Amino acid sequence: MRMSDNVLISNRLVKIAKDKVGQSKRSLSIAMVLAVVVFSTGHTYSQNMPEDVSRRPNLPTFLEDQAYLSNDTMLGFVEIPAGPFTMGSNPLIDPMAFENERWSAGRRQGRVDLPTYYIGKYEVTVAQYRYFGETTGYRVETALLDLSPNQPAVLVSWTDAIAYARWLESVLKSATWTPSLIRQLLSQGWHISLPTEAEWEKAARGDNGRIYPWGNSANAEFANFGSNSTVEVGSANCMQCAFGLQDMSGNVWEWTRSSSQPYPYDPTDDRKDLVDDALWIMRGGSFNDQENNIRAAVRGAADPGARRDFIGFRIVLSPN
Repeated sequence: MRMSDNVLISNRLVKIAKDKVGQSKRSLSIAMVLAVVVFSTGHTYSQNMPEDVSRRPNLPTFLEDQAYLSNDTMLGFVEIPAGPFTMGSNPLIDPMAFENERWSAGRRQGRVDLPTYYIGKYEVTVAQYRYFGETTGYRVETALLDLSPNQPAVLVSWTDAIAYARWLESVLKSATWTPSLIRQLLSQGWHISLPTEAEWEKAARGDNGRIYPWGNSANAEFANFGSNSTVEVGSANCMQCAFGLQDMSGNVWEWTRSSSQPYPYDPTDDRKDLVDDALWIMRGGSFNDQENNIRAAVRGAADPGARRDFIGFRIVLSPN
């Protein structure tokens, strides 16, 4: 399967162009933008992982009779403890920092305090998303069905990802196999959704402000970037990554439920319902990005209807 796109990449924001001219009513005010158009043509999916990660041990396993969720006691959800973390970038520490990662005119970075939540250890897989489509009749892109089951689900819009999360929440509320803690939290009003921008960044960089999920230097051993295709989730097996999460850098950009707003971060902008003229933040970079665009603080944005071969998602179980 081949897919081509024109992608606008700037040193302020990575933004997918609108599918329909004039659809957006809001423009982003960015001074001194240096932009270059990258023609992302001919990206080919392969069911074989690149040679440098193809022999990784400990690839995850998934439960066919439990919505293809991860085979562990929390179905792939990893606890992120309550507490503050450093959000945004200081170019004195990270020379690759973009201006839209700056906290405010007077501050390079900010501190955000979050309650406990749980985030998916892996990106949502083809098998998981395909099962959702088969169960509900929800639209699934035909090209997605040809991919390896454990590759990240791509060609998924923001609204598609929200629909999957809401469906999974309803499944876990009623399934007999739902772990007791997940069942308890859902009964207390917690929800399954996309992570907020803050939830995503804390999970990616921990509470010590690391530049990448594993530390402060780019390392191809721990992420799939600068390559030609996605790989199966967890292929890099980055145990050094914050909270043991996998593929937070590279593989696919990941949707969040935060609309695109300048910092400082405001949780009231994390709207759960679609706003017609909103762009939605995505995080983490993709397989064809270089080290500057896979940093934990990088902020991309896309139209909610965009379906691309380099955009996927992971989910959270959150009290908000």
